[in-house]
Amino acid sequence: MIVAEHIYKSYGDVQILKGVDLQISEGEIVSIVGASGAGKTTLLQILGTLDIADRHQDTHLRINDVNIPALSQKELSKFRNLNIGFIFQFHQLLPEFTALENVCIPAFIARKSKAETEKRAKELLGFLGLSHRINHKPGQLSGGEQQRVAVARSLINEPALILADEPSGNLDSESAENLHQLFFKLRDTYNQTFVIVTHNEDLAAMADRKLTMVDGKIIS
Repeated sequence: MIVAEHIYKSYGDVQILKGVDLQISEGEIVSIVGASGAGKTTLLQILGTLDIADRHQDTHLRINDVNIPALSQKELSKFRNLNIGFIFQFHQLLPEFTALENVCIPAFIARKSKAETEKRAKELLGFLGLSHRINHKPGQLSGGEQQRVAVARSLINEPALILADEPSGNLDSESAENLHQLFFKLRDTYNQTFVIVTHNEDLAAMADRKLTMVDGKIIS
């Protein structure tokens, strides 16, 4: 699913990633832990094609058997929309739209039909226990409900890869536990691959593999 070799990233004179090597298999759940500033979020952004690794002769990045550096900006945007789902610490829902409308947005960007998109969105919200909340706006939802809407949004285009950056960092302990269990349920149901950056040791320990980053490198 993911093959990353010799991933470097600097901002000005500050080197954040110092030659990261990473392989993740299809259907695997991998957690990435480490102190703040270790490079976890930067790595996740590069894996999600939201940022670009520094040019280096040995750098290599393939996701779902696609050579990422070879894509144009237009091709990259299309690939990201159809193949990668994102879950952030803060749900990033648009406050003026209902739960259903928020979930549909990535599919509408991909120019999928309104009828099929809304049908899929309702199925996902139902799967996540939110059928009774589809017409509610984010301000009318609890923190846990908002995050589940964000999860549904990340799944609407049936991406092969889900990237999560501190997904339970803004939730109470019960909501966080429910979200953690949900990731494994989703993997078992849809065979999606998850890469989760987290400070939550319980979530990290539940993963198939836990990787530790220190000073811009994966050390274990």
